[in-house]
Amino acid sequence: MKTKSRNKRVRLILNGKTAANDALKGAVGRQRKAGHRIDVRVTWEKGDAKRFVAEAGMVDLVIAAGGDGTLNEVVHGLMGLPEGSRPILGIVPLGTANDFAFGCDIPRDPAKALALCMKGEAATIDVGKANDRWFINAASSGFGAEITATTSPELKRLLGPAAYTLMGAILAINLHHYQGRLILPDREITGTGPVAIVGNGRQTGGGLQVAPRARLDDGLLDVLVVRHISPTALLAAARELQQLPSDGEYISYWQTPWLEVHPEEPLPVNLDGEPLSFTTVRYEVVPKAIQLIVPPNCQLLSRRTKNA
Repeated sequence: MKTKSRNKRVRLILNGKTAANDALKGAVGRQRKAGHRIDVRVTWEKGDAKRFVAEAGMVDLVIAAGGDGTLNEVVHGLMGLPEGSRPILGIVPLGTANDFAFGCDIPRDPAKALALCMKGEAATIDVGKANDRWFINAASSGFGAEITATTSPELKRLLGPAAYTLMGAILAINLHHYQGRLILPDREITGTGPVAIVGNGRQTGGGLQVAPRARLDDGLLDVLVVRHISPTALLAAARELQQLPSDGEYISYWQTPWLEVHPEEPLPVNLDGEPLSFTTVRYEVVPKAIQLIVPPNCQLLSRRTKNA
């Protein structure tokens, strides 16, 4: 779907931690001079971004300017609106990892990202759901969730995406394994493992490709499960990771509209950078839920629906 060329009514929701970004300030000023009505709201505490979407009124475009957490809150705000009244979503990536934005090839430069929001084309995409919580990129459980939840903001600022790798190495010394059942439409699995990723997008943890077959508009979630791997089995597990078998000894990869996880203990789950804990969780995809502005070369769209 092409966005209209007329001047737009825009609500830009800016993470307060990045409110002093001079490049974005200058870009907003230039877009206003071009005739666009850009209303800026700056978040101060959790829940602000969701509320700013609900209060936006009749706007053409809502822009999430921040990291994956800000984007997740904006998505929650959009999904709280009636389906026919949700404005188009744009993204200006200003966070640490920006996994979803960079996976979509959205420019890293704030001015270029904002220009894309104003002039780019919108594609209709799916949104993931975990119980009553939404996610647009990925849900990681177990080890992956522990990495994100225990990485301090100070370490993120100091090291950037490398902080996740560092914390992962530290946690791997005392890796906890989670036992439980995984239920999909055509199978049920009982086992143990440190990692399970449910992807709508492809990457998480600062650029790690965890769901390489994922598409944002295919009506499916991509599930990657990594079971317990002994030091002597690393090579075999690496081969499976390249092949992504559905029933590998160490690695399994499925595409499914839904799945349920029933752990034997509370399970840490990370939704788009937000740490949570579930005693049981049902993941499902909501097809064609929102419209997102993406560049023409976005690799996460199916060819049949990619904009011309």
